[in-house]
Amino acid sequence: MAEIKLDNSSSDHSDAAEGSTRRELLKTGGKVAATAAVSSVFSPMLKQVTLRLALVAMKGLLLGGTVVCAQGGTMTEVGTPRAQTLILDALDGRVNNPTQMNPYLQSTLFNEGLNQLAYSALWEMNTVTGKQFPALAAKMPEALNSDFTDFKITLRQGMAWSDGVEITSDDLAYDLDLLMKTKAFPFGGFINGLVKSFKVLDKYTLELQTKQPQPRLSTLLGVTVWGNGMRMVPKHIFEKQPDPATFNFYPPVTSGPYTLKDADPNGNWFLWQKRDDWAKTDVGMIVGEPKPQYILFRYYGPEEKRIIAGTQHNLDLFDDITPESWDILRAQDSSAKTFLNTFPWADMDDPCERGIQLLDSKPPFVKTEVRWAFALATDIENVSQATFAGALRVSPLPVPPISILQNAYGKSLRDWLTSFALPDGYKPFNADFATNFAKKMIDQGVSGIPTDPQAQIDLFGVGWWKYDIAEATKLMKSAGYKQDASGKWQNPDGSPLEVTINAPSNFEVQSGRLAFAVADSWRKFGVTVNVQQLESGPFWTAEANGNYNTGSYWPGCGVMIDVYFNMDTAWNSKYVVPIGQPAPGNSSRFSDKTISDLLDQMAGLTSDDPKIVPMTQEFMKAWVAQMPWIPMFGTSKFVPADTYYWTGFPSPDNFYEGPWWWWSLFKYMTPKFTPTGKSS
Repeated sequence: MAEIKLDNSSSDHSDAAEGSTRRELLKTGGKVAATAAVSSVFSPMLKQVTLRLALVAMKGLLLGGTVVCAQGGTMTEVGTPRAQTLILDALDGRVNNPTQMNPYLQSTLFNEGLNQLAYSALWEMNTVTGKQFPALAAKMPEALNSDFTDFKITLRQGMAWSDGVEITSDDLAYDLDLLMKTKAFPFGGFINGLVKSFKVLDKYTLELQTKQPQPRLSTLLGVTVWGNGMRMVPKHIFEKQPDPATFNFYPPVTSGPYTLKDADPNGNWFLWQKRDDWAKTDVGMIVGEPKPQYILFRYYGPEEKRIIAGTQHNLDLFDDITPESWDILRAQDSSAKTFLNTFPWADMDDPCERGIQLLDSKPPFVKTEVRWAFALATDIENVSQATFAGALRVSPLPVPPISILQNAYGKSLRDWLTSFALPDGYKPFNADFATNFAKKMIDQGVSGIPTDPQAQIDLFGVGWWKYDIAEATKLMKSAGYKQDASGKWQNPDGSPLEVTINAPSNFEVQSGRLAFAVADSWRKFGVTVNVQQLESGPFWTAEANGNYNTGSYWPGCGVMIDVYFNMDTAWNSKYVVPIGQPAPGNSSRFSDKTISDLLDQMAGLTSDDPKIVPMTQEFMKAWVAQMPWIPMFGTSKFVPADTYYWTGFPSPDNFYEGPWWWWSLFKYMTPKFTPTGKSS
């Protein structure tokens, strides 16, 4: 199998260049339609895009390359044996600051290996059991008093940094002190609000006192979903820096089982190599030796190029493709697998929820009536089909509709949602969404849709808000907004109402598409809407600093029944900071005393307290009434694996984890990956 080497110019995706390419492909697409062996099950509105991708996948028109071979087996473009190298999609796209690897600096991007391979957490999450386990820590935190304000944290013995220096409690103490003293580190604001004092007890033990009762300390300083801000760095390296707040930490000295071997100065790829002393890491101690000798995170450019890479076996694990791209990939590559073997193909239990985040501290979204108006002006059926061909599960709540949370909150609150009314008496909830949408999909010829109403709810969600332009108009006018003669909305002062939606560019494809689909709904409502596509660095910086109007962000995450930590950091007013200052939480800048008080009351409960679920339900009710952001769908992850060179990836039949290639827990999957033995 020849390896295609892509030069870095393949990542040039300027509007002009990409537009020219797409026009060329569409022009020639009709000539190969008859031979495109593609059986699309998706919406007719995506057929043209499907044809374009089919042509690209078959002919590789966008890629020129150089064959790089070595005697005895294929080599990768970065000079490593392909049979020993696992190649992952770069979730963040092209990294515009590739040498910034200090985990505490604002705008550090983690999804090209820092989160998955380099940094280990004190406590990590097993999403199958829904429970945390000790990682760098030797055990879960031990409460030293009944008030949960005094704890003992014990580290594993025998761990080492990648330069051979032992990891000890002095490192942990240094990190806490560094975060509390360095205002430039956004996570420092969180630590200052949490920690009262700490002291080293011995080489592996630290005592930590908190300012408030914290029975869930492991969720605050450990991983529950994607990662955690508490990523320990080595004291012996950082203490020598004149200013840690400007220290890039490149290449990083790691606690995880891999080190950075090489990186593209343009931010298109990062190559990691297994440590010789992997046994001195938490991964080695907990699950054993990682199988890949090398792990390459590679940004190939626009989606067409990623599909080509997959069909040529140059990409083992994808981070987000579109449904029609999966249709093409599976037709061209018999080694490609998704988590499910039929519709909806994608795993729907990714624990983050997609929608449109609002900046709640400034007009127009400072008013609840406006937030609700924009929700009711959203045609959720069309948004679902335009975003991911209907392969999405809706949620009206601020937590993702994964099975465990849909059962605990979505289904249990369905009757309340149905009876819920706005102050004017209007009942906005559409409990028939799943049934109606299932019929629509069946009528379009989509196979695999259940006919049982309960199964339809399990697939498409408990319901969402009605698409009601009349009620949305009424709410806008009650908030002082008015329409001109053409139906365009104006601010109370008579100026045009304009909304800009920040959208990810060439990463997180579901959120990117969702932004355009929602914009279409809002334009039909009479709002002037712009979609601003941003690469990952500026996209996340804008959210943290509050320099946005709306954005296709995802502040609603959770994997356990106890979603307190995620909800508290997203919605408690204690985290609100001025616009322009990085937020330690609550990047919507939302303030509501009732909601903050409910969260503060939950703070003193343990995760297994029987009051957790009913109190969380009360929080949900208060939250829905305020609509601080507009949650729409769970995340449907089309993250295929190409099994030509590697197998052992998670699946329903091999369910040791979900397909979360971008999470910090990925490092614990690597010992389960198995080389197929193919070398070419």
